[in-house]
Amino acid sequence: MSEASLRPRAAVSKQTSQSTTSTTTENDSETPKSQPRKPTLSRGALSQTLTSTANLANLLPTGTLLAFQLLLPVFTNNGSCDPATRAMTLLLLALLALSCFLACFTDSVKASNGQVYYGLATFKGLFLFDYPDPKDSSLPDLSKYKLKFIDGVHAVLSVLVFGAVALRDKNVLKCFYPAPEHETEEVLSIAPVGVGLICSLLFVVFPTTRHGIGYPVTTAQ
Repeated sequence: MSEASLRPRAAVSKQTSQSTTSTTTENDSETPKSQPRKPTLSRGALSQTLTSTANLANLLPTGTLLAFQLLLPVFTNNGSCDPATRAMTLLLLALLALSCFLACFTDSVKASNGQVYYGLATFKGLFLFDYPDPKDSSLPDLSKYKLKFIDGVHAVLSVLVFGAVALRDKNVLKCFYPAPEHETEEVLSIAPVGVGLICSLLFVVFPTTRHGIGYPVTTAQ
């Protein structure tokens, strides 16, 4: 009697253990695998902002930007400035900013032979630098390239963009602000980004048709 009563209990316990094992296996299979974290909205916006700031260099003349990248580490001694190098660096930045300003008043024309000539926009038209006879019939009407109000706006925006790019450079920050305070560091981190984005937006809203020195020349020119 006792042996008969023990056999069903063993079967029941065996069935219970099997069902528990199968339930655990099903739960493990239904449990989703851990997926990599998607970037949050704030991180994505910050990444796009920094990318846009880096792309601001495309709004500057290539020659000025190249001189900035090559000469700045030499003038600042890789960020370790003394009073003499700090003054020379400030002079270099002023000359490069002036170059960005003046480059916005230059333009290019393409003659009938395919040669490209550069000049300075004036109130009467385009004054060519390197063309022997400006009245030659092979050139387009140079009076169409006269100075406009939007050129001055682009010149100011170009200087602001250059300032934003310069303040994002580590050598400039180490030279002029070797140990900034917390508030100053926040301003230096936020202000160039804000100025750069506003200027880039204004460049999109008010585009320029000029292709001066340091800018690419389109086929229409």
